Amino acid sequence: MRNTWILLLANALNGSSGVVAISLGGLTGAYLLGPDKALATLPAAGYSVGLALGAYPAAILMQWIGRRFGFMSGTVFAVFGALLTIAAIEAGLFWLFVVGFAFIGVSSSFVQQYRFAAIESVPEARRGTAISRVMLGGILTALFAPPLVILTRDTLAPLPFAGAFAALALVAIIGLVVLSFLRFPPRPPRGTVKKEGRPLLVIIRQPRFIIALLCAAASFSVMTFVMTAAPLAMVGHSHSEAEAVLGIQWHVLAMFVPSFFTGRLIDRFGKDAVVSAGLLLLLASAGTALVGTGLAHFWIMLILLGVGWNFSFVGSTAMLSDTYAPFERGRVEGFNDSVVFAAVAVAALMAGRVLESGGWSSVNWIVLPLVGTVMLSLFILVYQSRGRRALAD
Repeated sequence: MRNTWILLLANALNGSSGVVAISLGGLTGAYLLGPDKALATLPAAGYSVGLALGAYPAAILMQWIGRRFGFMSGTVFAVFGALLTIAAIEAGLFWLFVVGFAFIGVSSSFVQQYRFAAIESVPEARRGTAISRVMLGGILTALFAPPLVILTRDTLAPLPFAGAFAALALVAIIGLVVLSFLRFPPRPPRGTVKKEGRPLLVIIRQPRFIIALLCAAASFSVMTFVMTAAPLAMVGHSHSEAEAVLGIQWHVLAMFVPSFFTGRLIDRFGKDAVVSAGLLLLLASAGTALVGTGLAHFWIMLILLGVGWNFSFVGSTAMLSDTYAPFERGRVEGFNDSVVFAAVAVAALMAGRVLESGGWSSVNWIVLPLVGTVMLSLFILVYQSRGRRALAD
């Protein structure tokens, strides 16, 4: 379990890139764009594109060089991306800013692999607990990342927000040092292990894999879609930038505090039940946003959104681990994350356009049919599985 504690701390540090990206991506993008704000969330979309593009190569790279060196190399992308964003702000180049966010996103694709590395470090019966423990690092991220943004965003004045990205680069370097303490069993010499496993197409055609992927993609893309638009919507409804950043802090806390008990809930009630509860909370979040636009409405909505994401995403990850053998993990995990974060990239890109054209209510109305359809698919899978078990008995 030593590795899970190291991954927890690394997640706290390197996971801060996502918080900084979401908190400042839209606001900095709006500053660089000027009057036309329709593309203000494009930096967040660039971040998600980097996540999607980096997911499969990150998984394959770590099969070649191992988890420790793979994770350490991932932090280099965060440092480079953060420096690019500073250069973009100084030059007033919006598109360079988007590219910087894409590099930060590539770094985050390595961070997303922490949960799979945690699974490899424990017996099968403790997988849910291991995933939850690593994701607890998000609580530390939520506690220090938003205040870090607020305290450092003007330290490179007159460049707005640049100081926060400089702080992000420093945090990534510290994260690299932490990851150097990871220890995994020695990898067999190349060529000594016979290639085994089913073709990828066979694995991804399993109904349980498809549902796990749908639940993960829907929960992460819905969370990103709403969270990306939320800071801009809050400012647009006469709330301050500081209140918007604090709202994201509450949201990130809600994303990770449940990890104290999500693993136990999975062990007691099952993965399907926890995922279902998470999807219901995502629906409740959208309903809260549709009721009003006061500060309390925004913050309650963001909290429900975070808890719903935690239940559905952790549960989906545990579901996914049921569908493949250890020697099949690289291809399957890489494919899963590529699809999930491709959906996330589309969601982040659409958030600004939907917010600009239809307003905050349109953002949340879109959530209802999407999540409802995924819930129905999950219920059908559970019903069919119980039917097959009954016939077998």
